[in-house]
Amino acid sequence: MLRGVLSTVALGTAAAAVVALGMVAAPLPEPAASLASPAAAAIPAALPSVPAPEPREVPAPVAQRQDRPQPQDRPQPQSRPQPRERPEPSFAAWAADMAVPTGIPARALQAYANAHAVVAETQPGCQLTWVTLAGVARVESNHGQYQGRTLGDDGLPSSPIIGVPLDGSPSVRAIGDTDGGALDGDTRWDRAVGPFQFIPSTWARWRSDGNGDGIGDPQNIDDSAVAAARYLCAGGRDLASGDGWLGAVLSYNNSMSYAQNVYSGAEQYALSSQD
Repeated sequence: MLRGVLSTVALGTAAAAVVALGMVAAPLPEPAASLASPAAAAIPAALPSVPAPEPREVPAPVAQRQDRPQPQDRPQPQSRPQPRERPEPSFAAWAADMAVPTGIPARALQAYANAHAVVAETQPGCQLTWVTLAGVARVESNHGQYQGRTLGDDGLPSSPIIGVPLDGSPSVRAIGDTDGGALDGDTRWDRAVGPFQFIPSTWARWRSDGNGDGIGDPQNIDDSAVAAARYLCAGGRDLASGDGWLGAVLSYNNSMSYAQNVYSGAEQYALSSQD
């Protein structure tokens, strides 16, 4: 975990109402460019407001997953027909505009904008915005670019993102295999997978279809961004409040330094998108 400079007391004040928070993902840390000030991180609602991503009328084409060669050793996503969770308008033009000032790949921004729109339509009281999703993905996998990977047009990283075995090593929870190795290739221990680093058992609960192809794949950034958005909004959270935002992020990873790092990224993206 990255060490922060935040006061535990200051963050604890914002998190006083949060109880029984568990670690959901094992992050793949990306060093922060800057650290949030204690005052800002203690009141997450102080995140600069950002307008909703602007859609266009014509939807962007979705690459057919079956056309992409699959290595024999690649863990396969669990498949089942699911309701479409992607709004029809495309966010490709908006993402292209935002990619330069934010430094986020346009393909990742499309996924965050889509998830923002899904939650705005289905859980408007949550008030989750794309910058929080971007802050989480920045820490978890550098927007699907962990260790030099690239995101394809189909939303998949150039090779699967699979975390360390959750075997009880120092600073690592012990979580035995829950998916028979279907998602992480490990039949002994679970491993966090994909751009948002979902543990297989957590993915089984929040699995989502963000691109409308009928498959929920944690390696696909469209699917995992919608799943992460739904998870962060669970329990009727209001992410426009300090307690709500901090509780949501800590439920993803129960670490104050993690919350600080997510906040610093989200704040940076919000400010740079307004330039």
